[in-house]
Amino acid sequence: MAAPRSRPLRLLTIAGSDSGGGAGIQADLLTFAAHGAYGLSAVTAVTAQDTLAVHAVHPVPPEVVAAQIDAAFGDIGVDGVKIGMLGSAAVATAVAERLAVHLAALAAWPPVVLDPVLAATAGPPLLAGDALPVLVGELVPLATVVTPNLPELARLTGLPAGDEEARVAAARELVHRGPAVLATGGHGRGDEVVDLLVTAAAVYRFARPRLVSAAGHGTGCTLAAALAARLAAGEPLPAAAEGAIDYVRGALAAAPGLGRGRGPLGRPA
Repeated sequence: MAAPRSRPLRLLTIAGSDSGGGAGIQADLLTFAAHGAYGLSAVTAVTAQDTLAVHAVHPVPPEVVAAQIDAAFGDIGVDGVKIGMLGSAAVATAVAERLAVHLAALAAWPPVVLDPVLAATAGPPLLAGDALPVLVGELVPLATVVTPNLPELARLTGLPAGDEEARVAAARELVHRGPAVLATGGHGRGDEVVDLLVTAAAVYRFARPRLVSAAGHGTGCTLAAALAARLAAGEPLPAAAEGAIDYVRGALAAAPGLGRGRGPLGRPA
C-alpha cells in the first residue's frame, strides 16, 4: 500500500486581482506555489491593470469578501494568511471581523502577514482614506508582521521614514499594536537597499546591493506572500524575513521582460 501523501501548507491570500498577472492575487498564488504550498484566495477587487498603470478598479461587495474567507476556513482550512489590497473601509472591516472570528477558533494562531497596499505606482489610490483607521486599528493588531514600504510606513504612523533611525521609530508605533514590522527600503536612495525588521525585542538590518531592473511590479505582494509561506512552514521570523527578501531578489533577477512599463517578476530557479 502506498504511503499517504503529506498535506501541503494551506495559505490564504486576501487581495485584489491584477489582470496583468504581476501583482495581487496572481503574484501571491505564484509565490505560494513556488514555496510548495496550496493557495486559496478571497478577492477584494477586480482591477484593470498592466505594467504601465492601474486603469480601473471594481470593488467586490464586502459580504462576498466575507463569504470567501468563511469558505476557505470552513472547508479546506488555513495555515497562514497574507492580506494585500482592501480598497474600502467596508471591505477592511469585513476582513477584520471574519479573520478575528476564524483565528480565535483555531487551537494555534497561524501567521498573518499584512501588506498595507495604499496606492499603485501609477493610477488611482488602492485604499480609501476612511479605511486607514480600520487598517491600523483593527487589522494591524491581528497581524504577525506588517510589511510597509517607506511611503506606507509614513502614512500609517504619521511619522517621517527618511533615515534608518526614523524608520525604526515609526515602525515601533505599529509594533506597540502587536505585530512585528518589516519596513522595506526599496523606495530609499543609494546603491544599497536596507530592509529593517523591528520587533518588540530587537531590530534586524538586512542590507543588499540595489538591483537595477525594468521589472519590479508586484515586489511588495511577492515579499509578503513569501514571508507568509516561510512563517507557516515554521521558520523563525528573522530567517523568514531574510529568506523572503532574497526570494524577491531572485524573482527580480529572473524577470521575463514583459510589458512596456514596470514589468512583472519571474520565478527564481
